[in-house]
Amino acid sequence: DRITAGAVESSTMSQLHWQIGQVSVTRILESCTPFDRAFLCPNADSPTFDRHLDWLAPHFVDEEGRILLSIHALLIRSSGVNILVDTCLGEGFDFGVFPDAGTAFMDDLAAAGVDRREVDLVLCTHLHYDHVGWNTMLEGERRVPTFPNARYLFGREEWAHWKRGEESDLPNTIGECVQPIIDAGLATFVETDHRLTDEVRLEASPGHTPGHVSVRIESGGQEAFITGDAIVHPVQWAEVEWGNAAVDHDLAQAVEVRRALRQRYAESDALIIGTHFATPTAGHLRKGREGWWFEALSR
Repeated sequence: DRITAGAVESSTMSQLHWQIGQVSVTRILESCTPFDRAFLCPNADSPTFDRHLDWLAPHFVDEEGRILLSIHALLIRSSGVNILVDTCLGEGFDFGVFPDAGTAFMDDLAAAGVDRREVDLVLCTHLHYDHVGWNTMLEGERRVPTFPNARYLFGREEWAHWKRGEESDLPNTIGECVQPIIDAGLATFVETDHRLTDEVRLEASPGHTPGHVSVRIESGGQEAFITGDAIVHPVQWAEVEWGNAAVDHDLAQAVEVRRALRQRYAESDALIIGTHFATPTAGHLRKGREGWWFEALSR
């Protein structure tokens, strides 16, 4: 009854779909890649991690116990507005880590029934390279806005951080994927509690980056939460202290945010949709005598 009432899920090709009241959410998948655990959680210990394998497998780790990280966008339809949350890796980049997905992302967006010209809002939860890639597309050798009729929403605090040009070990595609949007006059800088529609609003979740936001959906008495990178992998619901200071701008703050989110959503039956969670991507936060876990939706 959980699936039919609050989290209707269907699969078309690589797409998953959920219904929260009158709001629909569709996953647009770009890629899914296994990583060594140390990539995400260098402070994790193997015995503790292995105790979680009974609920992490088979969805969120591969047969070798490596973590699976999905790169996907989420298409939200709310009050007649088409909202695209995070735009993945994009076109024409070689990061040496993720496979080149080509134009599959754009093909799947079209298969979801939305032409790129019909996207009304593009929201980037933060400005890391794997969340802004399809903000632009190649037109010859020039990068132009992929969604020409959309307003692109960037966090005001997030943009202030990136404008300072601080050093990072991560690839930086601000010049290719954010600046052209600003130059085209399509950017709107918003606060961390900005409301996109009556049913969709932002929720501040800093730490991974200074202005990082997640997304809350409330409609018809039902609720969903889109994690962004506040929770990168489901194991972090169980072990909130696990993280990577090379990836999280402020690891201590990220831990506190994860702890607060866990407390909040353990007390609700909100649908959790992970921005990097592998298929089936969505589920519910649970707590028992053995600790916390993430209960994935059955497909």
